[in-house]
Amino acid sequence: MRNLIRFVVLGVIVTGALLTAQVQPPPAPWRGAGPTPCVGSEGGGIVQCQSAPGTTVIRAGRLFDSKNERMLTRQVVVIQGEKIVDIGPDGQVKIPGGATLLDMSNATVLPGLIDAHTHMFNTPRPGMSREMSTIIAIQNLQNDLRAGFTAARDMSSHGNGYADVEIRNAINEGRFDGPRYQVAGRGISWRGNRPANAPVNPLDGIFVSTEEEARAAVREHVDHKVDWIKLYPTGGYTFNETGQAQYALTYPMPILQALIDESHRLGKKTACHVLGGEGQKNSIIAGCDTIEHAFDLNQEQANMIVQKGLFYDPTLQRYIEPYMDDNDSKNTGGKYRMIPIFEKAVAMANATKGMKLMVGSGADGSTYAHGTQALDFEMLVKRSNVTPAHAIQAGTLTNAEAMGWADRIGSLEKGKFADVVAVPGNPLTDITELQRVKFVMKGGKIIRDDLTRPTTRPSATN
Repeated sequence: MRNLIRFVVLGVIVTGALLTAQVQPPPAPWRGAGPTPCVGSEGGGIVQCQSAPGTTVIRAGRLFDSKNERMLTRQVVVIQGEKIVDIGPDGQVKIPGGATLLDMSNATVLPGLIDAHTHMFNTPRPGMSREMSTIIAIQNLQNDLRAGFTAARDMSSHGNGYADVEIRNAINEGRFDGPRYQVAGRGISWRGNRPANAPVNPLDGIFVSTEEEARAAVREHVDHKVDWIKLYPTGGYTFNETGQAQYALTYPMPILQALIDESHRLGKKTACHVLGGEGQKNSIIAGCDTIEHAFDLNQEQANMIVQKGLFYDPTLQRYIEPYMDDNDSKNTGGKYRMIPIFEKAVAMANATKGMKLMVGSGADGSTYAHGTQALDFEMLVKRSNVTPAHAIQAGTLTNAEAMGWADRIGSLEKGKFADVVAVPGNPLTDITELQRVKFVMKGGKIIRDDLTRPTTRPSATN
């Protein structure tokens, strides 16, 4: 089993790659079984060569324009290989001869959804093997892809070292189907009161207590080819006697600034887990690229996020679940609750002109099942006054922008990758439609089709 999983996760180091890595055929002549195969990277053995996707045409009854937050009708999308080569109104787009036609005239076609805050690896239980942890991560990735999330950002491996890097590389090499994937490795935490002689787990987060250690921790992550640096500027929260939320500060500002500056110097973006208080404000001042959660975000801080060109990723569903009220009731005798404070903050952020609102789930194998993250779109609409169109834009184009991929995914446009999903109804009138994805395509390859029966056009026509 151990060798099998190692074979699955081996891959080339292609940081943030979007294309499937090309593997080379073995030296000719091939003298093994069957047709000439290809050779996997890093000594991964021979693999069956993959054929390039052909030409596919989608006829969409409705198509969501994520750039302009509007629904178009009767559109045609022409896909050759991995990319969209033409798109426009039906009757104005030439359909190539021999193309596979997918009739979605009664459905809504959208760009592939993007989850900007996931944890594919569950926190290992005592005795859980690396092999089992990896199998679970692969299952989570595939559940997300089949649910329409054709791209994802993993915000730390939860005690699994840099295994997320290996998983990303395996997807890029085409060893198994998964979302386009950016990863953050171990994450960097504050040592605080942790004993100096505490045992070091090389798979857990890195603990730092000085600026020198902070910069070294960033460099280690960069050496392991991560895409993001995950930081934790705040700890938990409590309520005082008057109902004011108090948030634990972790890194002092000089160390937080060193972490962010070193990341930016080395060409990496930072994502900051913050709940509120001084650590939240420090993260914005220091220029953390994405502000995650931020329960008590206020207008001054929201304005600063906009001025600095940062992004806000609330992960709303994850922190309005019943366990939040259970904990608050236990700790305050039922007097004070965090959920309404958080919902109000997200609504305020959404109403702030120029705010780059993201959609991330925080799904982590504990209270939020992978494959159900479309719940976050519903919660943004129903609990924080986000319009359905803006929520979908946030979970497609804005997420792509934050990840540096807006020129390749996030909208259905000529020249972009053919990452496409479809739902039966209209999500602008019922946002829960995103929980009923019936068609998924990633890079021109159909991952799931419970919607159409493809036919072949015999000759070119309009």
